[in-house]
Amino acid sequence: MRVLAIDYGDARTGIAVSDALGMIVGQTTVIHSRSAQKTAQEIARLVRECGAERLVMGFPRNMDGSEGPRAALYRDFAALVEAACKMPVVLWDERRTTVEAHNILSECNYHGKKRKNTVDAVAASLILEGYLAFLSRA
Repeated sequence: MRVLAIDYGDARTGIAVSDALGMIVGQTTVIHSRSAQKTAQEIARLVRECGAERLVMGFPRNMDGSEGPRAALYRDFAALVEAACKMPVVLWDERRTTVEAHNILSECNYHGKKRKNTVDAVAASLILEGYLAFLSRA
């Protein structure tokens, strides 16, 4: 089963897509848009193009597990994506994914603009990896 993961952001949204077996991250991209509606439509196009059967989106939680300050915004965006893609969106705890993405990029000597254009795709990959690991244990 192909899974598409979303790391939603105000200006850039990272996307990671699994391989056809739902085992590993296969490809990544970044959607550059400040419009939630346009971003949701682009995600729907990517879902059709890659044949994703499941959607998972990073969801902001505080370190104590409570919902973060942007939780309502993310729920609203997930509803837009569900309507555009005509499939449910699984909200997945994204604690520390952006921090980990920055650490990975630092270790690989990605800095400045190069990092800014990549960090969201790496964060989406981390969300996808966590979700795929969960599925493999279920």
